Amino acid sequence: MMGLYARYMDRWERKLATRDTNRVVRPFEWGTDWLNSLDFPSCPADANGNSAECVAHFVTEALADSDRFFSYAPVRDYRLEGNRLTFTSPVETRHPENNTAHALWFPAGNDQGRVVIVLPQWNSGPDGHVGLAKLLNRCGISALRMTMAYHAERKPAETERADYHVSSNVGRTIHAGRQSVVDVRACVDWLAARGYGRLGVLGTSLGSCVAFMAAAHDTRIRMGIFNHVSMHFADPVWTGLSTQNVSRAFEGHVSHEELRRYWSVISPASYLKRFQGRDLKTLLIWASHDTTFLPVYSRQVLASFRELDLPHKVFNLPCGHYTTGQFPFNLLDGVAMCRFAAANL
Repeated sequence: MMGLYARYMDRWERKLATRDTNRVVRPFEWGTDWLNSLDFPSCPADANGNSAECVAHFVTEALADSDRFFSYAPVRDYRLEGNRLTFTSPVETRHPENNTAHALWFPAGNDQGRVVIVLPQWNSGPDGHVGLAKLLNRCGISALRMTMAYHAERKPAETERADYHVSSNVGRTIHAGRQSVVDVRACVDWLAARGYGRLGVLGTSLGSCVAFMAAAHDTRIRMGIFNHVSMHFADPVWTGLSTQNVSRAFEGHVSHEELRRYWSVISPASYLKRFQGRDLKTLLIWASHDTTFLPVYSRQVLASFRELDLPHKVFNLPCGHYTTGQFPFNLLDGVAMCRFAAANL
């Protein structure tokens, strides 16, 4: 039974979640063509007419050599105009708009080599988390706010939302996750070339997952702030309030457990042990009334960090997923993240 406050928060969450009326239920697709477009061993698309086997084989191979899966050719065309950084994404797609990576640069006056790459939530607009970047500046930390694949300026004309990053196309979702991680690492390259050595990542929701995988595969990242956490990429998609239009498309094609396996290659659970032996300053943030990253899944992350004896701090928000962006929770969240960054970079 939910208490009075929990019922109030649930109603508020659902009101905020239903503001958007442009959610589309797209058809289920295996997307093996997206996996075969990657420079990585995989079976031919629809091998022997069994797409499920093809995806499973690809994921097994990618997990066995995730360093190679998240590898990339160095970027040669960084362009900084004003405060906008652009470059050609090392991961090419069939959508020209998405092949140019975008980031907003917010240098602090005396940052002492401290910088944070900021990754907003799924479907964030071009101004998402700009306020957070400026708050980091006030703490003496520079910030690079990166646009993830298929978002904002990178969104193909035929889409109204960032549907191609998280969708019922299994292979394309894997491809998009890899692209965003690789683009983060390309941003690390740019910052390192500018002399930044005290470097962190801060991601919210989908951005948290991308930031986690980038930190797991790039030891130059010394701090990770993961705002809303889940062990498996598939769990928030399958059970979350904000992704019901996506999960509906899986009915009759794959189960929750199968989707966990297929998307394990873009799941934090697969890379937790890569943090062992590293001095990675980590802040895990979760919300008690989260309707997208359900608390049961966030607690699994906290338990795994404890079991693996990974150094970390925890901050709990007394709200939900959508309400994190509302006052006063947005202020509590922002201050907690900035204080942690100031103390640990």
